[in-house]
Amino acid sequence: MVDVARDKGHDSDEATVVATFRQASLPAKTLLTGAFINRLGAFLNIFLVLFLTSRDYSDAQAAFALGVYGGGAIVGVLLGGALSIRLGARNASVVSMVGASVPLAAILYLPSFGLILVAVALVSMAGQLYRPASATLLSDLTPANRQVMIFAMYRFGLNLGVTVAPLFGFALYNLAGHSYALVFWVEAAVALCYAALAWVTLPPRSAEPGAAGDTNPEAGEEGERVGRGGYRAMIRDRRYMLYLTAIFFFGVVYVQYLSTLPLDVKDSGVAIFWYTLAVSLNGFIVIAFELLMTKYAQAWSQRLTMAWALVLVGVGVGVYGLPLGPAVILLGTLIWSVGEILGGPATTAYPVVAGPARLKSHYIAGFHFAWSLGAAVGPVVGGWLFIRFGHGVWPVLTVGSALSIVLVLVSVRDRPPTTPPTPTDTDPTDTPTRATAGPA
Repeated sequence: MVDVARDKGHDSDEATVVATFRQASLPAKTLLTGAFINRLGAFLNIFLVLFLTSRDYSDAQAAFALGVYGGGAIVGVLLGGALSIRLGARNASVVSMVGASVPLAAILYLPSFGLILVAVALVSMAGQLYRPASATLLSDLTPANRQVMIFAMYRFGLNLGVTVAPLFGFALYNLAGHSYALVFWVEAAVALCYAALAWVTLPPRSAEPGAAGDTNPEAGEEGERVGRGGYRAMIRDRRYMLYLTAIFFFGVVYVQYLSTLPLDVKDSGVAIFWYTLAVSLNGFIVIAFELLMTKYAQAWSQRLTMAWALVLVGVGVGVYGLPLGPAVILLGTLIWSVGEILGGPATTAYPVVAGPARLKSHYIAGFHFAWSLGAAVGPVVGGWLFIRFGHGVWPVLTVGSALSIVLVLVSVRDRPPTTPPTPTDTDPTDTPTRATAGPA
């Protein structure tokens, strides 16, 4: 079978944003568009607390429901990684979007909090099933020297959708006369629209490079064997497990700007305007400059790029430990935002080359699991530390950044962007040490 990632003779082309998108296949463009569409319609996690409190549920119940949403997303990513080989990106997308849309619309009409929790769990779990398979297909359809750029574009769609979604949702809320009905129904409709788009434009499983449903008559049996043992093989990859640990610590530290920072701002008596301005500054920097930064950073060492990015995140978080004021809030946010746009694409792209080709979806799912777990644990850790240390929490949190830097330097090995997969990539029990170019 032709390796799409090296087909068409594009490996020698400059991996610019325009060239990468123009020469991308229709399925790849669908996946990039889907990243924006899905985030644009992701209203539930934004308005869930407001919706439940408007129905006279308590703040504690609303917070618990949000936790259930996060837990469902973590389970969904792991299930998606295990099922992606059997389903393929097209089927996974359809199952994911249809499976999320039905319970999403039902939330409006469920009579009890218990049933709402079940629906929330189903929405978040089903909504994540497609991600490992989609990221795997996007990688398979992209030339090797454009992996970092294509995932930067994928992140751009996600970040743009996240930025626009609250405004879009608020407009629907007002359009419906301060009702959440239109918000949830539109999100369900958006999911169904992407399911239809995926079904029409994405290749069937048998056409995907490296998929379990290959033309090889033994591929189906092999795919089932990989699906059953994929995570066990990934866990045996000690180097990658260290990388996932680094991603976990990174997620714990990164999420503090959404959880601990507003607590510190309120406690310090600083006007909340400066916090909201800092959050907006981060969104602007990521959307406006990440692709431009990636144009140059994609040619650098992935290992060192990620390490320096984590250094900037740690420094930015540490700056919050200075006497808190508008300048400190904005400066700290600016520094770690630069770290985010420097290392975000490389961090997201690394799992596709970290292990054997047939385990790519499992490695991608492991990455999303580690990140989501860190983001879920982070607010709890940050809140407990803030209660204990107050404003002194920030130097303590930088320890997490230091650990992630060390773990990245130890675990990540650079791989030349044009190096084709070696025969060992087809062994589902192989470790990435033989699939990479050796120590950096």
